[in-house]
This record gives sequence, C-alpha cells and structure tokens, in this order.
Amino acid sequence: MRGTSRDGIGWVKAHGGAGATSLAEALGGVDVGARWPEPARGEPRRIVLVGRTSARGLRAVSRALGALEDGKAPRGLELLAVVLVADAPGRLPLGLLRRIRVVRSVAPVRRVPWIPAWRVGGQPTYLPRQLSALADLVGADGERTAS
Repeated sequence: MRGTSRDGIGWVKAHGGAGATSLAEALGGVDVGARWPEPARGEPRRIVLVGRTSARGLRAVSRALGALEDGKAPRGLELLAVVLVADAPGRLPLGLLRRIRVVRSVAPVRRVPWIPAWRVGGQPTYLPRQLSALADLVGADGERTAS
C-alpha cells in the first residue's frame, strides 16, 4: 500500500463488491480491502466501513461493527462512518430499511445512491450530493470528477 498515511482515510470493505474501490477512486484515500488497517505500521487510522444495502451486505457490516466493538481490530482506529452503497436502483424494502436503522443506532451512516456508471466500470459525470457530503466528511478536496 504505497502512499498510505496514518492521517489519510482507509476504506474498509465489509464484503466483496461493497464499493470501497469506487469510493476511494472518487474521493481519495486508500482502499485497504477486507481487513483493518494497522496504524502502528503507518496505515490510515481514520476509517470508513463500506457495504451494500443488500441483506448480505448489511449482515457483513453488522459483523464488522461487532468485531470493531469487540476489540478485534487494531488499536487507534477511528470509525468516521458506515457507508452503505445502493445495491440496486429504486427504493429499499422495509426489512432492509429496518436493518439500516439498527446499524445507524451504533454508528453514523451515510448512504450512496445507485450510480449506473460504476456498474460498467466508469465514473459518474457528476458526483451525487450524497457523495459531495461524504467528501466533506472524509476531507476530500472536492475537485475529483470523472474524466
């Protein structure tokens, strides 16, 4: 992980396909994969946990939050937020909204809407307002746009 910094943002995916890579590319920071970064080794201490809004994704987010709470992560990590990336266009079923409320009861949650360009490996032509707000949270420069 070249270019990492303890003061940067680490995007931690709760499961495969969560969207951490897309978020790191759009907003900066380091995609650390499906593991906790180790600040003692110079990796980011400020983290964002990323998962999809599917039932599988929300279960994975809950497990990761449990591990963080149980001390199964390196010391010194600061969870800025849980970012839930839409797993499909449209509204979420009530059952998934309930699960999100449970996650929200233990950590700040930011939601990212469905971004069609990401599905085909592209970049959006503009950042949805939810990504702009997330950029403010993680201290991104706000000047990243699609090429």
